[in-house]
Amino acid sequence: MNNFRSWFDEKSEEAQEQFLGEYPRLLLEGNKYPELFKLLSNYCFIEAKINHPSFGVQSLIEDYDLLEDEAKTLVETFHGTSLHSNRNTTISSLKKIQGALRLSAHIINQYSQQLPAQLTGRLLHFHTPEINNLLQQISTDQSLRCLTPSLTPPGSPLIRTLSGHSSRVNAIALTPDGKTVISGSRDNTIKIWDLDTGTEKFTLQGHRNSVRAISVTPDGKTVISGSDDNTIKIWDVVTETEKFTLLGHSSWVSAISVTPDGKTVISGSDDNTIKIWDVVTETEKFTLLGHSSWVSAIALTPDGKTVISGSRDNTIKIWDLDAETEKFTLLGHRDSVNAIALTPDGKTVISGSSDKTIKIWDLATRKEIATFTGESPILILCCAVAPDGVTIVAGEESGTLHFLRLQGKVTDE
Repeated sequence: MNNFRSWFDEKSEEAQEQFLGEYPRLLLEGNKYPELFKLLSNYCFIEAKINHPSFGVQSLIEDYDLLEDEAKTLVETFHGTSLHSNRNTTISSLKKIQGALRLSAHIINQYSQQLPAQLTGRLLHFHTPEINNLLQQISTDQSLRCLTPSLTPPGSPLIRTLSGHSSRVNAIALTPDGKTVISGSRDNTIKIWDLDTGTEKFTLQGHRNSVRAISVTPDGKTVISGSDDNTIKIWDVVTETEKFTLLGHSSWVSAISVTPDGKTVISGSDDNTIKIWDVVTETEKFTLLGHSSWVSAIALTPDGKTVISGSRDNTIKIWDLDAETEKFTLLGHRDSVNAIALTPDGKTVISGSSDKTIKIWDLATRKEIATFTGESPILILCCAVAPDGVTIVAGEESGTLHFLRLQGKVTDE
């Protein structure tokens, strides 16, 4: 390791930058796979690239993506041979190093001196030649490091942490292409994130109080936000600017949804109302009255014609947007309804409540199908349905996630 460091330090700044930026790809293009593998498990190279002002941790993470090309070549050329098996094992180890860097990126970006502690804390879970070699290199460095596998390892459900808000994050939305995350925070801002790189693209500022609800139009170009300042703001993601503000609620806006055509916004508020807005004309179309306490959650059927709302009055109401009226009310929860989700076919409603239950409802029959209560019931704050229409995810106040399946009966996984 010291030989590499001495060799690298003797180079000019221009040569160092060229080496860090180009050498990994040159090794790949020259089919020098052993040298590439050795480079990507060299702690001095890792440290140098992270600390160089032209690169950083994300650029290093992307170097490991070069291994995808090598893996494809191995499968096509050496499948079933010992060479394929050995190199595949090496690539797997290097991808774990990449995963550890990805998990640590939000820390390393702020405190690069945390690199040895972050890598050791995450990689001591594994025992492969490449990882053992990297850990041995780190152990000879005069830096603080973890002596036990004390941090979340790569391969766990957590992939990356996005860091940047200065207060609690209240709302999250994802663009339809799955590439961009939009977050709303108690710090009054909305941040737009690149999911592939984990970097903040830009921040939208304009609300004067906490951003409580976020939605995005189907084309992914417009963000709608609801805030404790009683307003709804419409933002252009392409130009990174506010388009206009919708005024009308007399208290905070707690829930937002948008119709499939992107032309109508539905908002729920602490003022007990649901308002329907025309985004084209920038005006309120009408108000739905019926809840006796604040509207905490909203969902919309796939055809954009029916709104489902959950409220602190313990009820779920079903509304006809064309007729501008309430169709019916679902009764059964004994406390505030905090979350609403809908299966992709629009036929089944899932609700989460402060009464510590998750209820499943059939919209056609207007009846409760099933109720789930956890072994140690805690109030349910959020829920979602997977695209398969069968898997339900519900989050408790304790931080526990329940995975349920709709197959004849509700089962907890």
